[in-house]
Amino acid sequence: MKVLVTDPIADAGLTRLREAGHDVETAYEVEGNALLDAVADANALIVRSGTEVTEEVFAAAPDLIIVGRAGIGVDNIDIDAATDHGVIVANAPEGNVRAAAEHSVAMAFATARSIPQAHDRLKSGEWAKGEFLGTEVNNKTLGVVGFGRVGQQVAKRLGSLGMDIVTFDPYISQERADQFGAELVDELDDCLAKSDFITIHTPLTPETENMIGEEELAELEGGYVVNCARGGIIDEPALAEAVEDGVLKGAALDVFGEEPLPEDSPLLDVEDIIVTPHLGASTEAAQENVATSTADQIIAAANGQPVANALNAPSLDEATFKQVGPYLDLADTAGRIAVQLFGGHMSEVQVTYAGDIAEEDVEYVTASALKGVFAPSDLQVNAVNAPQIAEDRGIDVTESKTRSSEDYQSLITVTVSDGEESVSVCGTQFGGEEPRIVRIDDHRIEAVPHGHMLVVRNRDEPGTIGFIGTVLGEADINIAGMFNGRETIGGEALSVYNLDEQPPQDIIERLNGDSRIIETTYVELGDE
Repeated sequence: MKVLVTDPIADAGLTRLREAGHDVETAYEVEGNALLDAVADANALIVRSGTEVTEEVFAAAPDLIIVGRAGIGVDNIDIDAATDHGVIVANAPEGNVRAAAEHSVAMAFATARSIPQAHDRLKSGEWAKGEFLGTEVNNKTLGVVGFGRVGQQVAKRLGSLGMDIVTFDPYISQERADQFGAELVDELDDCLAKSDFITIHTPLTPETENMIGEEELAELEGGYVVNCARGGIIDEPALAEAVEDGVLKGAALDVFGEEPLPEDSPLLDVEDIIVTPHLGASTEAAQENVATSTADQIIAAANGQPVANALNAPSLDEATFKQVGPYLDLADTAGRIAVQLFGGHMSEVQVTYAGDIAEEDVEYVTASALKGVFAPSDLQVNAVNAPQIAEDRGIDVTESKTRSSEDYQSLITVTVSDGEESVSVCGTQFGGEEPRIVRIDDHRIEAVPHGHMLVVRNRDEPGTIGFIGTVLGEADINIAGMFNGRETIGGEALSVYNLDEQPPQDIIERLNGDSRIIETTYVELGDE
């Protein structure tokens, strides 16, 4: 294959590719039309963060079969476009975990003990011993925002030095937090209020952008902030002001909303803010690891073998896809609905197959269900990496089959649980291409899963459905469809409403305020 490398990687990766018989061409810092020309006859593309791999790039590369990201972040790669063009996207998530964790720990110590500031003063001829009074980490509390691979390694290292650990991550199980001796909290503000230090390990998404602003920083009063994950998660002007005004004792940042960091950034004007130029993965070992890992995945794709860290859905052989293909989206949808109805810290996901579908190889269907379960999170998730995400977060996944199915040719049920409470969503296909949700817990329904859905649990009393319709109508929210089911006359009922738009929170609160309503949950499925 012709392998085009547009961002520098360690020589070990290039050597491995050449030894495998591939033609490696480097074209660093190409962009625009030059990039399109360079990739036109490439079979594989290796990038880091410097190359934007857009729809236009995929369209210009008809022979491309894989894009390898030598690192973990794939913000610069249009994965949907890659999938549309049949191109595998793979990253190297393990190669720099240790390096990133160690840099976070180093930055925590640097800000706690004012190491760079004291260094600068001494180099300039001042013996300013009395001007730097540091903070010990022993018996302090570390707040870990995002408890994935790097966050867990940071917690492990600083926990061993006497720090108590508290973490905020809606998609981590209590069991996994317990393994690291971490207290799992439900709200970011709780994590900040309990912490003396916070370290951030979340991806940058629309939901996490400026997630930590002036109000959140005030919850950490007297503490320290460390961010070696992604720029843009912290409101940088607010952070500069908080440290300058003494609300926080210090901060240490390796990543920024704009890189390189502009000369007029307010962060540069505050002595107690330490900055480094995105060095989290900059160790010899990390660079070699991500380069060789990426090379191995390019080689696997060339040989038609599974790609270990593929980030978009794998291809299925024609015979298997014909049988299970219609159920991939159904499983995804059932998972999305179940996790949004559950709303807690899940520790278990069970996928049950009944009827004809139970006779098939359902590995990818289960993966699609997990993809749906994790879809509302901030994770970059798909049917390939969803099982690994579940394993990383300590979530048990079980799969069961039965040949008999109640009234339907095939049924898929996705159940999410914390070990005590659970929510089950059961779906089927009508005519092979019309998905239906036919049961939520013990309530039989026939709901069309699409777009904006409102799921209401209520007492089965006259006028309740009319009340719900009136509240939505007064808010000018159109009901596109309604499906109702009940356990017994006068018992608990459940209704599902397809809406043309998301209802405001005050409408949800108004519905929940009625004595007949047990619970109202908005479920977002998008247009998929």
